[in-house]
Amino acid sequence: MRHLILSAAIPALLMAAAPALAQNAASGASSAISRTPAPHFPRDLSPAGVAAADDHLALEQVDGAEAMAFVAEENRKSLAALTGDRRYETFRREAEAILTATDRIPTPRFLGDGIANFWQDAANPKGVWRRTTLASYRTANPQWETLLDIDVLSKAEGKDWVFKGADCLAPDETRCLISLSDGGKDAVVVREFDTTTKQFAADGFNLPEGKHRIEWLDRDTLLVATDFGAGTLTESGYPFIVKTLKRGQTLAQAVEVYRGDQSDGGYGVSPSVYRDKDGKVTAVIITRPLDTFRSETWSVAHDGKTQKLNLPERVGVYGVIDGRLVFSPDQAWSFDGQDYLAGSLLALPLGVLGQTRLDIHIGRDTAVIFQPTARQALQDVAVLSDAVVAAVTDNVAGALTRFRPQRQGWTATSINVPANLAVSLGDASKSRGEVFVSTQGFLVPPTLSLANVGAATLTELKSAPAKFDASHDITEQYEATSTDGTKIPYFITRPRDMKLDGSNPTIMLGYGGFQVSLNPAYKPEMGKLWLERGGVFVQANIRGGGEFGPDWHQAALKENRQRAFDDFAAVARDLEQRGVTSPRRLGIYGRSNGGVLTSVSITQHPELFNAAVIESPLVDMLRYQDLPAGASWIGEYGDPRIPGDAAFIARYSAYQQLRPGAAYPRVYLTTNTRDDRVHPGHARKFAARLGDLGYDHLYYEDTAGGHSNDADPVANARRWARHYVYLSQQLMD
Repeated sequence: MRHLILSAAIPALLMAAAPALAQNAASGASSAISRTPAPHFPRDLSPAGVAAADDHLALEQVDGAEAMAFVAEENRKSLAALTGDRRYETFRREAEAILTATDRIPTPRFLGDGIANFWQDAANPKGVWRRTTLASYRTANPQWETLLDIDVLSKAEGKDWVFKGADCLAPDETRCLISLSDGGKDAVVVREFDTTTKQFAADGFNLPEGKHRIEWLDRDTLLVATDFGAGTLTESGYPFIVKTLKRGQTLAQAVEVYRGDQSDGGYGVSPSVYRDKDGKVTAVIITRPLDTFRSETWSVAHDGKTQKLNLPERVGVYGVIDGRLVFSPDQAWSFDGQDYLAGSLLALPLGVLGQTRLDIHIGRDTAVIFQPTARQALQDVAVLSDAVVAAVTDNVAGALTRFRPQRQGWTATSINVPANLAVSLGDASKSRGEVFVSTQGFLVPPTLSLANVGAATLTELKSAPAKFDASHDITEQYEATSTDGTKIPYFITRPRDMKLDGSNPTIMLGYGGFQVSLNPAYKPEMGKLWLERGGVFVQANIRGGGEFGPDWHQAALKENRQRAFDDFAAVARDLEQRGVTSPRRLGIYGRSNGGVLTSVSITQHPELFNAAVIESPLVDMLRYQDLPAGASWIGEYGDPRIPGDAAFIARYSAYQQLRPGAAYPRVYLTTNTRDDRVHPGHARKFAARLGDLGYDHLYYEDTAGGHSNDADPVANARRWARHYVYLSQQLMD
């Protein structure tokens, strides 16, 4: 690999040149950057050198005294500026009404003969897990039966429990593994629940807090990847060992099935159990991640023996149909004399994929389920007993297709969905031959339908009511030209009669990473708090995402990360050239990986923006691997411990690139103390350094909720109110 060659050949040169390289960002990024050197840029890009140049390491201690004092003071100042604004209470009240509304569509999951749903509202902020029949669910007022009340459980146990899902054993699905997070963390405790008694099972499985990977094998056996003690986690804090755990056993008594390596990257080894419509196991697959995107795929036989499958390292596995593994290679792949495109959907017999394979030839026509064009991409796939259903985007517009296996190949049948909307799949039932389908757009509230896969038809179940007045707005799609000539699509949602004079307050959303697609989505809080007040919303489909398949994502990996930043800046310039907005009225929003994007955009192009909401962000990209669970993302960003990687990361890492004398806007940084996915130290340190350099900024850190912000809709309403107060102050006032 290129960075390994660089590391071996010229490490001394890279170390000496790094400060100069860092002050000259890649193409398209340097024109607006102040030439004043970044005062805290490390001259030595080794991990020790980066740490030595960092005067805010104490803020990496999640609950450290200095860190908590910093958070308290920053929160005090920011709350005064945000909640003291005359608009705050109105925004909070409007957001809470949306997030706790009882006319929302309850997200359904199949549960035995019925339907389950997890529901939160003002009366149940922590939520209730409940069930009903499909017939009742179809009605305007379903009759729900509560299975587990998280508010009652939290009060009884004195815990800040957040429901993180239920995994129920087919086919009857009366025994379920309930995951509960303390404060919204990714780490959960797991308890077995009996839906017939509506109680936790007295003889049930009970796992302590951890980032578990768990699957039912049978009623009395689990496949578990977890923390089994010292030396059983990777440096990212994820498991690399899979064991079988019998009912009544402790974790110490579990029997090993598969072992990766402590040096493995990614999100930890993970078992998957695939079943037929009657609940019989058809395949057991174990995924061993090598880094963020590359992995080995192993199968487990009935006797417990494992063998590696001859699959590409970049692959997504979706299920098993008639003895064939359904998967999508995220790279061009050759097998058995046939070539397959990245992003295609394939089905090959498990027996030909193993190291000891059946001696049969598989023709291309029987292997290829779907092959995308240049502007198409797989989004969701559901594998049923006799068909595969796929949601596909074509230039970011959704379509739905059923594929059926025939003797000589696969037949494709379109399932009619509304045009120019996003299409996503929900839960699927093999026993019923049904899958839930959702459609929505920026101005079109979600509609939930049930697909009868055999008939290839959709039946509408529920349609969400409008939560804001969209009668004066339209959505349009345009393209900007990036630095290297690539066309970057983006959506504008705006007032129909808007003047193209550059005066329109505009929020631009971007992500650009991890093959995550930003498809059209109904954002009711944005519509109510922003569009109704005359604002404009822009969603940029920059490289690094999955809007056009694996190649679109991989075009912005590692040393090519600058392309994503250039794409985002190109959209901003295009908006200005069209007269939609101007730098004075343009703000940006991004969270998580989007926080990399927004923090870099501000440091590289302060002349383009007057606001940035930088939420739950990665910012210190030269130390991200040392902040849990950062090392799991090395496949996306590169490894700063390797000199060649450190050099290209240093060119954009916003924390090190902050410098005096730049016209940075007043940014708003926000994160969560209990975020155990993206460490709060990133946002804290960036805010502290902005303060050191004398830049006005806002920083707020919530104390609960985790990375997903799904702990409490009432708290989430306060979060959105703070966001839009800030954006209004910067872009509308």
